[in-house]
Amino acid sequence: MEFGFSANAFRDYGPVETIEILADIGYDGVELLFDQPHLYPPETTDADVAEIEDALADNDIAISNCNAFMLTAIEGFHHPSYIEEDAEYRQRRIDYTREALEVADALDFGYISIEPGGPIPDGKSREWAMETFAQSLSEVIPTAERLDVDLLVEPEPDLLIETTDQFLDCLEMVDSDAVGCNFDAGHLFCVGEDPAAAVETLAPYTQHYHVEDIPEDRSHEHTQLGDGAMDVDGFLEAVDDSGYDGFVTVELYPYQETAEETARKSYAYLEDHGWV
Repeated sequence: MEFGFSANAFRDYGPVETIEILADIGYDGVELLFDQPHLYPPETTDADVAEIEDALADNDIAISNCNAFMLTAIEGFHHPSYIEEDAEYRQRRIDYTREALEVADALDFGYISIEPGGPIPDGKSREWAMETFAQSLSEVIPTAERLDVDLLVEPEPDLLIETTDQFLDCLEMVDSDAVGCNFDAGHLFCVGEDPAAAVETLAPYTQHYHVEDIPEDRSHEHTQLGDGAMDVDGFLEAVDDSGYDGFVTVELYPYQETAEETARKSYAYLEDHGWV
């Protein structure tokens, strides 16, 4: 098991500087942000990809994940989503995801994390939303399969897919091994689940994990490791016991004003608790 830190906290830094900082701290990996002001796929050039590859090699750090979930370049984190009522607007998320797959492939990386549907539009049923999400994925899956870059759906509070069971329901609606899970421990904790207990259930589908702490009231606020109420170590023990040998990425995007300090404190927590 290796540890990365998400570049989505480093929006005030360039992607190369972010890589350099995280490598200097000691992280094994960096979660690349596929959004402005970093690697927004419609604007990412071959030269940008080469620059990232050089920075990774020069700093001896790997990609832990390609974050194609957060999309602020068009409207906000969650819009456009895969379940917008307006088909043309929905298509912008689909097209963005196809382009994100292409950038991940150019970086020779095997998966991207994606939004779990989106907020259900007012007046629309859950059944309609699930069918629309499945249809949107069906438009993206051929690109994922052709490139051999997987789509990791990340359950999140207040979006279409929030829970373990809802993720499993989603899998039943898509016929492709290219769809898996980006397991975010804090998100499952927010919706009342025990992340450690969910590891075994979702392990067959999980290629990457996010970790952060969450306040005692289980509100969806990504909190520094050790500052919340979640059993971070219990979760990491469950992941370790599962035999997983990939990346766990610390995701603390609300800490943009103190990104470097926050990344260092997170690493210190992992170090103090014997994880690195």
